[in-house]
Amino acid sequence: MTDANPPQAPATGLRFGYGTNGLTDLRLDDALALLADLGYDGVGLTLDHMHLDPLAPEPELAARTRHIARRLDHLGLGVAIETGARYVLDARRKHHPALLDPDPQARAARTGLLRMAVRIAAELGAGTGAVPVHCFSGQAPPGTAEGEAWERLAEAITPVLDAARAAGVPLAIEPEPGHLLADLAGFHRLRKTLGDPEGLGLTLDIGHCQCLEPAPPADCVREAAPWLRHVQIEDMRRGVHEHLPFGEGEIDFPPVLSALREVGYDALVSVELPRDSHAGPTLAESSLTFLREADRVAGEGRSEGAHQSALSADPADGADGATEAGRDRPIDGARAQGAHRTPEAARAE
Repeated sequence: MTDANPPQAPATGLRFGYGTNGLTDLRLDDALALLADLGYDGVGLTLDHMHLDPLAPEPELAARTRHIARRLDHLGLGVAIETGARYVLDARRKHHPALLDPDPQARAARTGLLRMAVRIAAELGAGTGAVPVHCFSGQAPPGTAEGEAWERLAEAITPVLDAARAAGVPLAIEPEPGHLLADLAGFHRLRKTLGDPEGLGLTLDIGHCQCLEPAPPADCVREAAPWLRHVQIEDMRRGVHEHLPFGEGEIDFPPVLSALREVGYDALVSVELPRDSHAGPTLAESSLTFLREADRVAGEGRSEGAHQSALSADPADGADGATEAGRDRPIDGARAQGAHRTPEAARAE
């Protein structure tokens, strides 16, 4: 399945990817071919049993990793390693064990998974550049004092940082709503606790910014820029942690894409729709169409920068109005491309 003339992305420097956790009904080879055919630049590869099982026996895992490396090279796809599989370590408890587990052996299981992810990233990135590894803190167990939880996180992630540094792999922790490290402030707390290690980077989920950060998503991009190693993107509503297809949430995407270019971000911007595998191929196509349209609108905004600056300085708008526009009012053209289903239909599926 390879189109002779796949659609071409505009020359903006942004590289769009799609997460395999939203394509779990496809074999990985088919998913990669689909993304290449659609014109994606890369893939967010979640380590899980159906695509690349990090717990597979060593000969099988090594052979599978080599095969995927060749496949990515053949298709011209970049890759980021995602470690958010729900039940990869515990078949009954989502995202368990975590780096915050009170049982040292349980914490070691999560640390071992992340160190394996670093090894896989190093093998996939050999000769092609560094492949980032995503991770998250997990939820603090009930009854755990806040200070103890942060100390436990710092202790558990240190050997992963050491392994990543030795392998030349960027480690990118993600602020996740409901987790101990839930927002950018939490990232900076961990960073300072660890002594600001060079190897600790950030996965920024644009939807999570909309969900709970005090600043609009585009401003979050600018704040996170020095540590930004991986970006996930989807639509979302304020105060509701639900990953939505583009056009079903509240985010104004052209300013976000402009901010990513503004800060010089050049790694993957990966669509993250982990609850929508039933419509994965369709959503992969419509998502890229949406992002390219948002990118086009953003480009037009940059070309009319002086005019837009004059409009945004209108005293009638006020500071609150500017923030509201940045968070809640999308460009109509960009949103129209993504309005492919209603929230009611999504809940019914």
